[in-house]
Amino acid sequence: MSKLFAPTLILALTVPFQAIAAGDPAKGEKLYNRCSSCHAIIKDGQILVKGGITGPNLYGVVGRVAGTESDYLNGSERLPIGMFTDDMIRAGQEGLVWTQENIATYSKNPIAFIQEYLDDETARPNMSVKLKKGADDIAAYLATFNE
Repeated sequence: MSKLFAPTLILALTVPFQAIAAGDPAKGEKLYNRCSSCHAIIKDGQILVKGGITGPNLYGVVGRVAGTESDYLNGSERLPIGMFTDDMIRAGQEGLVWTQENIATYSKNPIAFIQEYLDDETARPNMSVKLKKGADDIAAYLATFNE
């Protein structure tokens, strides 16, 4: 058996799963209303997608360190508001950087995600809503809002 067989097999098995996990941005755009009660998408003061201010701005979330966005919009005025739990800030300090994949996983069960990431069964994020369907698609949609 070739030394390349195992890595090739692993790659062949992984690629289809990554494609499935990638989600569909068009479907995510239609499902985003589940998120907009708490989150807006704002770039340089321009509202790209209307939403609430109780959650962080999701523009550029893919690639952002968790617990670091502190710029929220209140009407036409930008206000710094600390909306993260200490646990979410701690997750960022311990290296959690948002990716399309972990946003989808987080969205399916935010409390379990943070508890597992921090290895702390008492850890809590602010978000407690669980997306039973469409988390991969919403994460793919959010990935379209990066520079």
